[in-house]
Amino acid sequence: MSDKDRGAKREVFVISMAAEITGMHAQTLRTYDRMGLVTPERTRGGGRRYSREDIDRLMEIQRLSHEEGVNLAGIKTIIDQQSRIDQLEDDNAALRHRLAEAQEKIQALLAQAGQAGQGGQAGQAGPGGSPGSAVERRRGEIVHVPRSTAVVMWEPRRRRRGNSGS
Repeated sequence: MSDKDRGAKREVFVISMAAEITGMHAQTLRTYDRMGLVTPERTRGGGRRYSREDIDRLMEIQRLSHEEGVNLAGIKTIIDQQSRIDQLEDDNAALRHRLAEAQEKIQALLAQAGQAGQGGQAGQAGPGGSPGSAVERRRGEIVHVPRSTAVVMWEPRRRRRGNSGS
């Protein structure tokens, strides 16, 4: 479904209809808007237009208030925290995606480096490589690698035995 199709099917409700659907008074909806509990879209003239998501949120506010006994300040805190959790989950998913891409690139580079290392000595072209791109796996050897593809591996120094000071 295209964005155009989604937009054409998107339901919006005027305040009187939203009040009727939720069983609340229109003034209650205005109060919730002022408090930031529900922020409907506005028309050019300032009229509120409630989406299906806004209606669902109003129903949740009503449930928390009537069934759970949570006051409006508590409801605002719950909604704010849930929004924060949703944002963090989205950020986490995006970071996991970027990490997976980076790991794929690293694996490709390591595979490329392994092929180049088998093809000849540093500075010579390996299979499919260019001069200067070969990498040897001997410890301590300096190899020129373009910065755009460089991977830095860090290993902690090993402690010397007998120098513990006791």
